[in-house]
Amino acid sequence: MPRGSSVDRTPVFAARGLTKTYGVGDAAVHALAGVDLDLYAGELVVLLGPSGSGKTTLLNLLGGLDNASSGTLRYRETNLADADETALTQYRREAIGFVFQFYNLIPSLTARENVALITEISREPMSPEDALGLVGLTSRQDHFPAQLSGGEQQRVAIARAIAKRPEVLLCDEPTGALDVTTGITVLEAIERINRDLNTLAVIITHNAILADMADRVLSMRDGRIVSERANSKRDSVKNLRW
Repeated sequence: MPRGSSVDRTPVFAARGLTKTYGVGDAAVHALAGVDLDLYAGELVVLLGPSGSGKTTLLNLLGGLDNASSGTLRYRETNLADADETALTQYRREAIGFVFQFYNLIPSLTARENVALITEISREPMSPEDALGLVGLTSRQDHFPAQLSGGEQQRVAIARAIAKRPEVLLCDEPTGALDVTTGITVLEAIERINRDLNTLAVIITHNAILADMADRVLSMRDGRIVSERANSKRDSVKNLRW
């Protein structure tokens, strides 16, 4: 069970029979083939699986970036599978922070200004300075992306994602473009956000080493969750066997 489950057992997400099919007839690709899943506040969940297993498709549905073909996907009391684009836009803006493999920073803006793009359209954001402080970049906030290392740019992207205080942080291969040492620093930032803000964090990866840092590990293959493991104790990122 997730940390804090004795206090709140209501899932943040509840998926039942979730499917996603691209194309029709003989050309149809079943990216998700019936996923049942509950995710809870404050969890750190690692979603493992090879390329084509359905990880990114599931993350896109959780984040409101795509619609399911069938099944239900509830965020709190809202069935995202039935939500229109206006409702999904509001949901993405208020509830979800995204971290992708590539940083997508605006080169002409400083780290502080990149984060401020989000805080200026959020309801009750933290300041850009506070968000950058949480990822260890207080001294680099007035630098431009070209003046930052890859790991620092990824941490700016994390600060941008969490500045609006989202309930959920969705991370798609956040260390995929980084070396091991830099990747550890980025994962420590995600770990801290999860711990300090009680943010539900979902990390998708093909790297099984990350499994021990999670509360739960879900393994996917052929569009299905094929196994689930709960860790009785989470390892810190630095203790993982890299």
